[in-house]
Amino acid sequence: MTVAVETGLWQLDPTASTVAVRHRTMWGLITVKGSFTALTGQGEVKPDGTAQGTITVDASSLETKNAKRDQHLRSADFFDTDRHPEITFVVRSAEAESGETARITGQLTVRGISRPQSFTARIAGADADAVTLKAEFTVDREQFGMGWNQLGMMRGLTTVDATLRLARTGA
Repeated sequence: MTVAVETGLWQLDPTASTVAVRHRTMWGLITVKGSFTALTGQGEVKPDGTAQGTITVDASSLETKNAKRDQHLRSADFFDTDRHPEITFVVRSAEAESGETARITGQLTVRGISRPQSFTARIAGADADAVTLKAEFTVDREQFGMGWNQLGMMRGLTTVDATLRLARTGA
């Protein structure tokens, strides 16, 4: 599939978008999965084909289907949502690599700490009015001040899975 995304302004469709995380815990025996239920975003595709934008996630919207764990994840041990209510990803550049993928480069901010992040997104669908991107990348949570690791149970990287549907807005 070769995709040509129209220039102009694009708005994230939160009803058709997801940002989920998974992390192996209990010494790698159990995978904890969760999804953020509140996200917003917008972007712009420029005439040269490059794109910029921002995705904002409400950090307190993380749900893992375990209320006690969710409360702990919102605490200062992890996301510290009272002091840092948002997770943001600012897209500095998005450039087509092939007809089906795009290289995304930007800045991920969690707990007020920003780090560069790059990954390849797959273009899962596109037409003149909407584009859907799917991406999977890993994050080292310790780089964002989330070093809590009781008894060494949490090792390794956290995987982020994102499906983002952006709809073209009026110019």
